[in-house]
Amino acid sequence: MKNITLKASEIASMVNGELFGDPDRTINGVAGIRDAKVSDLSFVGSKTYEEMLNDSAAGIVLISEDIKSRDTEKRTLILCKHVDHAFGNIAAKFADEPPAWKVGIHPSAAISGSAKIGQGVSIGAHVTIEDDAEISDGACIGAGCYIGHGAKVGAASILYPNVTLMYRCTIGRKCIIHPGVVIGADGFGFVPGPNGLVKVPQTGIVEIHDDVEIGANTTVDRARFGKTVIKSNVKIDDQVMVAHNVEVGESSILIAQCGIAGSSRIGQGVIIAAKAGINGHITIGDGSKVAGTSGVVKSLPPNSVVVGTPAEGQRDFIARLALPNKVEKLSAQLKALKAELAELKALK
Repeated sequence: MKNITLKASEIASMVNGELFGDPDRTINGVAGIRDAKVSDLSFVGSKTYEEMLNDSAAGIVLISEDIKSRDTEKRTLILCKHVDHAFGNIAAKFADEPPAWKVGIHPSAAISGSAKIGQGVSIGAHVTIEDDAEISDGACIGAGCYIGHGAKVGAASILYPNVTLMYRCTIGRKCIIHPGVVIGADGFGFVPGPNGLVKVPQTGIVEIHDDVEIGANTTVDRARFGKTVIKSNVKIDDQVMVAHNVEVGESSILIAQCGIAGSSRIGQGVIIAAKAGINGHITIGDGSKVAGTSGVVKSLPPNSVVVGTPAEGQRDFIARLALPNKVEKLSAQLKALKAELAELKALK
């Protein structure tokens, strides 16, 4: 972490926030609300965590509008509209720079004579680059990566160690691909035959557009025919599964361990939360949100918000979740009424 000091007044100016308390209070680090010390900046982005604010030792805390506390006896508070974003911007000022990529080709790299290597690239130890592959200017290929026949890596993209990019698949400009990602393995295609399952050839490719980030150990399968497409500015978490012929629209987010079955279409600006599953051959409309562990079995119109398995709207889900309790209460009431009725009959 960089050795710098910031005043509360400086931070408030940086995040366009409203300051409560001592403007001259200083911090020299950032931390989560539980672990923060008096010399740290922290944040509370929801009233759900407001109790943690009172117990925290943080010297300066960024707070959201729904935090009621304005107690500045122990700390300075800065009210922000977008707390997570503001905290991220300040945290970045303290972060150490990652190790610099060294321009050049490591002597242990195995590079085909027909591969095209651009200017200013970095190619690490034990990288394999097959025939007719293309590595564009400024790209960085980490140790142990495999770039298949005819595959392409766009300018200024980064492939961290042990990424596999299979034959003919392409990665656009300024992408970040984290360790262990496999792009372009065969889609899961089999059909029953007289002697058991028969493999269906997966003849397509994966096409990844610009500014995409893919987390560690995620897999994106090649298309059965045509393309599996990840469009620009998509962000994919660790251990996500994207099946053959899927299309993921611009600026969508796929969170850890979610799975997208074959030939589904994910619209623009969609959020699919952790461990959610998307059925094959359906469409998730632009701007939709799928809650964690949900199972979506049919297409969703734009701006849907769904939860549960099978996935449904929040109101329907809550109503169904509350139904057993309602039935139990009604059963108790009915039992009591029957007892009263029996007593009345006995009196007669």
